[in-house]
Amino acid sequence: MSLLEVKSVTAGYDELKIVKGVSLEIRKGEIVVLLGSNGAGKTTLINAIIGLVKDKDGSITFNEDEIINLPAFEVAKKGMILVPQGRGLFNKMSVLDNLYLGSYLPKARNRREELLERVFSIFPKLKERNKQKAGSLSGGEQQMLAVARALMSGPELLILDEPSLGLAPKIVHSLFETIYMINKEMGITIFLVEQNLKQALSVAKRGYLLESGKMVLSGNKEDLVQNKEVKKAYLGM
Repeated sequence: MSLLEVKSVTAGYDELKIVKGVSLEIRKGEIVVLLGSNGAGKTTLINAIIGLVKDKDGSITFNEDEIINLPAFEVAKKGMILVPQGRGLFNKMSVLDNLYLGSYLPKARNRREELLERVFSIFPKLKERNKQKAGSLSGGEQQMLAVARALMSGPELLILDEPSLGLAPKIVHSLFETIYMINKEMGITIFLVEQNLKQALSVAKRGYLLESGKMVLSGNKEDLVQNKEVKKAYLGM
């Protein structure tokens, strides 16, 4: 069953159209990856989906409800949460306070302690460091905190924008193992925006390739890996 459907979406800023007629589908329970080089339009597409870009046309449905004209806070209420590139943490606040901020939605506030217990079971290091300021954590720990804060909202769809950016290979591997666990054990659908194809396809079964604002390829992991352009750009082959 489709959870998110994007149909012929064009989006941008004023007269500048970044995303041009893009369509994609994410079904419940999937991990789907969106590939694309810098400047391809990935972040603009994500921002259009979650309601941060106002200048857009087409159709975006979430759980069969049309959301293209909804503001971001209404989209979040429906259960779609973004972990942005750069993490967006409040560095001078404690780990625990950052997590509590993630449970600002009414349905999450009522489950705050339950969600906190679940998050600490997934990220035990955050429990150990819950009184530390977020800015004092390592890069990998900050990424854990960003994901954990998003989980505190009780999302149905979790969107991760370049989660591996700037992390050491060992940390990246651990992060993707956690992403897989979140999907399988918590049943959260995940839309993964990534340039690290090898790691992305270690957890995702299906994906899309965006170039110059247009969707140029879609298919399962075998389709992506066998594509000549993908091999050249993302696998160094």
